[in-house]
Amino acid sequence: MSKAHPTLGYKKIAAKLRELGYRVNKKQVQRVRRAEGLQVPSPRPKRRRQGLSTGLPTKATHRNHVWAWDFVSDYTERGGAVRTFNLIDEYTRECHCIWANRAIKAEDVLRALKEAIEKNGAPEYIRSDNGSEFIAGIIQRWLWENKIKTIYIDPGCPWQNGFAESFNSRFRRECLDRELLYTLSESRVVFEDWRHYYNHERPHRSLGLLTPSQFAISQTHQGPGSSRATPSFHRNLANSSQFFPA
Repeated sequence: MSKAHPTLGYKKIAAKLRELGYRVNKKQVQRVRRAEGLQVPSPRPKRRRQGLSTGLPTKATHRNHVWAWDFVSDYTERGGAVRTFNLIDEYTRECHCIWANRAIKAEDVLRALKEAIEKNGAPEYIRSDNGSEFIAGIIQRWLWENKIKTIYIDPGCPWQNGFAESFNSRFRRECLDRELLYTLSESRVVFEDWRHYYNHERPHRSLGLLTPSQFAISQTHQGPGSSRATPSFHRNLANSSQFFPA
C-alpha cells in the first residue's frame, strides 16, 4: 500500500487499509513503515505570514458554493513550457479541471469552465487572483450573464486564495515533481490520471480521511450546512462580489 501511494503518510495508509477490511490502527502502521524504511519525509515548515488577516473569517458551506481557480507552470523534458489551469470546489475539495497547454488564454479558461459546469453544476462564487485571464472582459461578461459572482483577492495576498494554493502545492509535490513529462500530450494524460487519483483515491485529513468524492456523496446524503474542518479566512462573501456592468 505504501508503494502504491508513496506520498501518503501513515495515517492515510492506515485509513486505506481499514477500507479494505484490515483491522489495523495507525500506530501499528507507523511502526511497520519505520521498520521497512517507508516513511514519507516531513515537508519543510512554511514561513508564516506576519500581520493582520484581511477580511472576516468565511468558509464555503456546501458543494458548488465557492469554486477557486488558479494556474501552475512547469516544463517538459524536451523543452517548452506547460501551464495548467486548475479548478476546485472549496467545500468538497473536488478538482473539476486540470487543463494543460503551452499557453492559456481567457477563451481557454472560459471553455474549461463551461465544461466543468456542464458536469458538476454552476458555482455561486468563483475566487481568484487578479490575473489577466480571470479579469478579461469575455469572462466577466459571461459570469455576469450567468449570475456567477466573483471574489478577487487583494494583490500580493495569495493566502486569501488558500484552497487553490494548497491544491497547487499538492499537485506540484505529488505529480509534477514525481513525473518526467516529455510532451504536452503525455502531460495531459498524466494530469488527468492524477486528478482521478486525487478525487477518488487520495484521503484528506481535513475531510475526516475521506476522498473528495466520498465527502461529496456524504454531504449529499446529509444535506447542505453540515460541519467540516478547516475554515478559510477570507473576506465576507456577500460583500466581495463584483459584477460586469450592464
